[in-house]
Parts: sequence; structure tokens; C-alpha cells
Amino acid sequence: MNLMPKSYFCKKSGLKKILVIRLSSIGDIVLTSPVLRCLKQQMPGVSIHFAVKRQFLPVVASNPHIDKIHVFDGDLKAFTRELKQEQFDYIVDLHQNFRSWFIRLNLRTRSSGFPKLNFAKWLLTRLKIDVMPDVHIVDRYFRAAMPLGIRNDGKGLDYFIPREEEIEVTTLPTGFAQGYVAFVIGAKHATKRLPEKKIVSICRESGHPFVLLGGKEDAERGQAIAREAGPMVVSFCGRLSLNQSASLVRQAGAVITHDTGLMHVAAAFRKKIISVWGNTVPEFGMTPFMPVDPGNSVIIEVKGLSCRPCSKLGYDRCPKKHFRCMEEIDVQGVVKALSETD
Repeated sequence: MNLMPKSYFCKKSGLKKILVIRLSSIGDIVLTSPVLRCLKQQMPGVSIHFAVKRQFLPVVASNPHIDKIHVFDGDLKAFTRELKQEQFDYIVDLHQNFRSWFIRLNLRTRSSGFPKLNFAKWLLTRLKIDVMPDVHIVDRYFRAAMPLGIRNDGKGLDYFIPREEEIEVTTLPTGFAQGYVAFVIGAKHATKRLPEKKIVSICRESGHPFVLLGGKEDAERGQAIAREAGPMVVSFCGRLSLNQSASLVRQAGAVITHDTGLMHVAAAFRKKIISVWGNTVPEFGMTPFMPVDPGNSVIIEVKGLSCRPCSKLGYDRCPKKHFRCMEEIDVQGVVKALSETD
């Protein structure tokens, strides 16, 4: 696709203000960071605005590539009126849902989106027909910025932690300051999460100190795992903010994680990542995006299951009631992958 140089586009079009829309969720928002960086750096003088749900504001609050953040609190019409007052010159839609389409329609300015590939995902989940392109979602996001002459700089993801939310490793229990593994045990859907017994076995057999990370909904589970796994495992599930959890991810020697938001935060910090996949599959294009250090990412999954993927998101329980995608994860394979990061 031949596009005019960005400088020509900016001069002739007089662009001053661009709105980027990605309302949710943690991982999806982190994955927009290369587009935000390239917009800011490749279009000097243009003001970059970002639209996001309030609960996900911490993900972008400290991003220096955003000039102004617009927080969505649930009233779409009021939010659209607020945005309309800004008189944007262009909208980059990195969400592509009803709300973002409503905003684009009502703001009546030039806009573009990315290929969401919902039909291809439906074919893969329902009929197990794989026509998904071998293209990461970050590269699909850049399709929305191509009309502006923006190109991927190949530098990967960004994540910015406010200084006041950094965690000092010296505050961790004795033995952890010399190094630890962050284990992200949480995920929004149960079918993305390893059974507790598997997590306990990985922690016991690896011989590393472990910091368990997750949300408030993971607090009880995290405490149970820590009790069972022994003194070199400590749970911070439900005790930290998102950015504090990100700080512990940043300082970890390696990260074991499910297919969830902190996996992408870990990729932004170029960590050694072992990602464990259950009902979702890497073919969806949401693997750790690490163009600079692709060898730092190891994917663990059970291949060959006729029921997988059962959903592009997840369920509260296995629809087939056997949960083989996680029950058959090889603990020794995870331990081996972790030992190879030492």
C-alpha cells in the first residue's frame, strides 16, 4: 500500500489533534503503546489524546506520549459530547466496538480502524478452521494509523510506572531481594488459569523464590497456594495496585503468566516470559509482543485438543467439564523453561 509521507500529510491536512480510542482492557491497552509512541514521535507538534474507561486509567496515566486522557465513566452520550468539544482532526479507533463506532459517527471527522477479524476468530473457536493471519494484533493496530503515514518503529511495547508506585525489593521478605520469579496466577476467566495444584508443583519443584500476583479476586487463592508451596512463596494478590504489581514484574528475574494483562506488561519490560495457555490460543495474535528479544518468550500449551480454543475470551468453567487444556499442562516443561532462563 503506497502512502504519502507523513510530513506531506500533516502539512496539507493541517492536523493538530488526534484521538486514539481503546476503552479496555489492561492487556489490550498496553498493546496500543507502540502506536501511541509512533504517533507522537512521527507527527511532531500534533496533540495525542486517548479515550479509556476509568478503571483502566492507571495503565496510561503516566504515558508521556499522551497529551490528554479522556475518561469514560459509562454515559456514552455525555462522553461523546465532551469529545466533540475537542474538535479532533482524526480518530484512530483501536477498539472497534459499538461505543467506538458511536463516537466516530457522532464526531464526524476522518477516522480509521483496524481489522478485528471477528469472523476468523469465530471460525477458529466454533468450527476449528484456522484462517487467522500470522500477524500480531500490534501490527493490526498499526493498520489504523497507516493513513497518517505512521510506521511501526520495531521497538516493542511501553509501560510507565509512577515513581510513587514503585516497590522497593528491599521491602520483600528475606531472600527475595537477591532475585525472584513473578507468577501471575490471575486471569479474568477461570479457563485461562492453571489449577492451584499445578501452580504449587511449579513453585515447589523450581527452587526459586516466587512472588504471586493477581487481583482482589485472587487473594484467597493466592494465600492458599503460598501456604501449600512453602516459605519461599509469597502472595501479593489483592494487596497491590496495578502499577505496584507492574513494578514487581519489572524487577523479577523471570515471569510465569497466564494469557492476561500483566503478560503484556512483562513484555513491555522485556522480561523472560513463560506464558501458559488454556482455552485461548496464540493464533489469536495476542502473544507477548517482543520484536527486540523474541527469544525471551516461551509458550506452554497443550496442542492437539479438538475442543481448543473454545472461546476467544474464556469461561467460568470448562464447557466440556474435563479442562484438559490446563489439567494436562506439563509441570516439568514449565520448570525446565524456567531453568533455561537462569
